[in-house]
Amino acid sequence: MSRKSGLGKGLDALIPTGDAPSPSAGGVLHISLDDVSPNPRQPRVKFDPDQLRELADSIVEHGVLQPLIVTPSSEGKGYQLIVGERRWQAARLAGLETIPAIVRDVTDQDQLVIALIENLQRADLNPLEAADGYKQLADEFDLSHEAIAMRVGKSRTAISNTLRLLKLSAAVREALQENKISEGHARALLSLPTAQAQSAALQSILNQDLNVRQTEELVRNLSGERRTKKRTKQPSPDIVDIEEKLRQALGTRVTLKKGPRGGSIVIRFYSDEELDALLDRLMEDSSES
Repeated sequence: MSRKSGLGKGLDALIPTGDAPSPSAGGVLHISLDDVSPNPRQPRVKFDPDQLRELADSIVEHGVLQPLIVTPSSEGKGYQLIVGERRWQAARLAGLETIPAIVRDVTDQDQLVIALIENLQRADLNPLEAADGYKQLADEFDLSHEAIAMRVGKSRTAISNTLRLLKLSAAVREALQENKISEGHARALLSLPTAQAQSAALQSILNQDLNVRQTEELVRNLSGERRTKKRTKQPSPDIVDIEEKLRQALGTRVTLKKGPRGGSIVIRFYSDEELDALLDRLMEDSSES
């Protein structure tokens, strides 16, 4: 399923779909693996070795079903990879010498955007890797969060929230990178102000196998958050005097709450016996009147 992006149909042209490449339609060339250098703007930094091995086995049996996307190297020799690094690495593991590829002339910015979108759509890019890619777009090309969102087909809020993950402590980033915690856990830890606090909370999450909601509660406790009580206005001397008279008459604590139109009297009791005594006294006073 394709995702709409700011590149529009241009991305579809760069990343062909279908079961097998067509030289006549897609201009597919077979180039030497040694002539291809990795994309320095590739957002994905980790490749699962087991998945690479599985892909290599599939390539041995079925060949490379989807060509790489490459651009002529700026050094004038060979090609630089834009899309397909997993296929390129797996082809080496499979013992191939050449690989199908489509050559395109693209800008540096488009190299990064295309690599980001391809990974986001097809390989569940780790949130930290996505954040690094967005940061490159912001820093190197001076793009706003809204402009990045348009190019990668996400909301501005999603871009901003993902970029916030880069503020996590090194220990938390590593745990997220290795899938020891989820993005939800990581977002909760962002509320802690120091790397030490985040790392301490991380240990509790891992040791106690806390879910996201439990992590949020842990963070609230570590932050010293308490439910703030509404400040009550100090009662007037007249109200205090009435409360004292009621206390002496009833033998228990009494609170008088007076509003613009009427109010309420709260009479406290601390056992069933005290309640019975209060009822007897009140009913006695009522019958005498």
